Amino acid sequence: MESYEIFKEAFKNSSPKEIASELGVSLSLVYKWAQEQSETGSGSRNPLDRILEIIRLTKEERIIEWLCEHNNGYFVRNPESSCEKGFEVLPATNEIVAQFSNLLSRISQAARDSSITQDEAQEIRQQWDRLKCYGEGFVRCCEEGDFEKMAEAVEEEAPRRTLY
Repeated sequence: MESYEIFKEAFKNSSPKEIASELGVSLSLVYKWAQEQSETGSGSRNPLDRILEIIRLTKEERIIEWLCEHNNGYFVRNPESSCEKGFEVLPATNEIVAQFSNLLSRISQAARDSSITQDEAQEIRQQWDRLKCYGEGFVRCCEEGDFEKMAEAVEEEAPRRTLY
């Protein structure tokens, strides 16, 4: 979704006039934020585009983290795509289940004494963030078509060999 489309959607639930008044900018400028920028002059570089540019120029991820925190959220960077031909869905699924199991185990360990310390909470947060990354990586592989030919691969699978 493009940034101007976000503003279009946001204006369905808010008043551009109120926004302009609160921010001390013209109503026409606020409306331009919800228009695609063009060479004919319609649209205007909106605050979302400007924030992206600031992040690019400063290389400061904490800007995103700060925005998320102030909106009761938490920022987790998506992993780089590591999809390769022949990536198997079952091992990938097992990895997600294993990571989730590790998280639940850590939560259980931390809660044994009926309290969770700041250090334990931080470890749980780190494991949770890793799990989200694994999940995102799996979904990206699905979207990139890496698991598309799964049925064919099962049919063409060579006979299993034993280790002994």
